[in-house]
Amino acid sequence: MSKKKISISVLVIGFILGVIFWGAFNWTLELTNTEEFCISCHEMRDNVYVEYQDTIHYANRTGVQATCPDCHVPREWIYKIKRKIQASNELYHKALGTIDTREKFEAKRLELARHEWDRMKENDSRECRNCHHYDDMDYPSQGRRALDNHVKGFANGETCIDCHKGIAHELPDMIEDDASAVLLKH
Repeated sequence: MSKKKISISVLVIGFILGVIFWGAFNWTLELTNTEEFCISCHEMRDNVYVEYQDTIHYANRTGVQATCPDCHVPREWIYKIKRKIQASNELYHKALGTIDTREKFEAKRLELARHEWDRMKENDSRECRNCHHYDDMDYPSQGRRALDNHVKGFANGETCIDCHKGIAHELPDMIEDDASAVLLKH
């Protein structure tokens, strides 16, 4: 066999293996980007998922439901990969049993919430705006308080999570926080 045929064969085999790898990688990525996957461990199913079922993001008059990945996993590929890499830490703590009981979960709730709030603050609440667009808000239909807070917040460069902590999960015990941490549950 000539060197040219070997080179072409190596390229074809490499291409085919690359397509298979990419397909398997994307299949796994999408499989781990479902609510069923998120609540497959009891730590999430028995704690935050139960809370989420009592929120407007789960059941509402329009029938539109935001699932775990909608709020916790970016849609854009590069940000999604970054979040998945960060989530590998969650697998480590799953193996350690860090929050495998309700008591352990409650003891870590504030720390876990702060991590998520910080992530959302850092990315300007990007996942919120997958559904909630500032420009599409019907301001005249909002209550006076909401309208005033939205206009003032947007003008001050605030993001969704600055005011809407606790929108989909119970707020942690905030006693150790200072009085300036005003949280609104809408």
